[in-house]
Amino acid sequence: MSKFGLIGRNIGYSFSKNFFSEKFENENLFHSYENFDIPSIELFPKIISENPNLKGLNVTIPYKEEVIKFLNSLDATAQKIGAVNTIKISETGKLTGFNTDFYGFQKSLENFLPLKKKTALILGTGGASKAIAYALKNLDFEFKFVSRTENSNTINYESVNKSIIENHLLIVNCTPLGTFPNIHEYPAIPYGFLTENHLLFDLIYNPAETEFLKQGKTNGAKTANGLRMLELQAEKAWKIWNS
Repeated sequence: MSKFGLIGRNIGYSFSKNFFSEKFENENLFHSYENFDIPSIELFPKIISENPNLKGLNVTIPYKEEVIKFLNSLDATAQKIGAVNTIKISETGKLTGFNTDFYGFQKSLENFLPLKKKTALILGTGGASKAIAYALKNLDFEFKFVSRTENSNTINYESVNKSIIENHLLIVNCTPLGTFPNIHEYPAIPYGFLTENHLLFDLIYNPAETEFLKQGKTNGAKTANGLRMLELQAEKAWKIWNS
């Protein structure tokens, strides 16, 4: 029996375990899928050594960048993005990192295009945001990162004013703010300046409508959660593991 799994921290809510367990059952595949909930990425080698029948892993917050140092190689796209959410384990135990997040986001975003301007704000600067930036480059969007600290290519939340909101029609939440059980949290941006020309996209899928999306909807914006993106990236991961 082949084993697959998810590496992350506080991942009891995991989409991946339910998705793949149902997939294996529906397709009569004698595989298993396990959550590897670890407090530190330094425990990653132990998971590999103790599970010799592991064939593939998904990677989630907060380890999409930290896991790279343990891998033997990255595919070209994961190398460009600088973050990994899928690992393929070869027969000889070689670990190769891939990124399917950008694909899932790009394909799910296409259903909402075109927007009146190809401009975006990416909230957060972690591993997920890097995949979003890569997808937006593919779609010829101009974008800015928003974080708590400002640097050469990032503005802070206090800087997000009426002009910035009006000039950036896609706003993507790549932070964990609003994830179950902390469902009342949301990024601190001035939602009152949103219009019907805006799209708010939240990578979170639990709850299905986060406070971030509710704030957007209240102010007339279109909204999308991360469920379709997750389904698409998971199917892509499955193809990689079986290629």
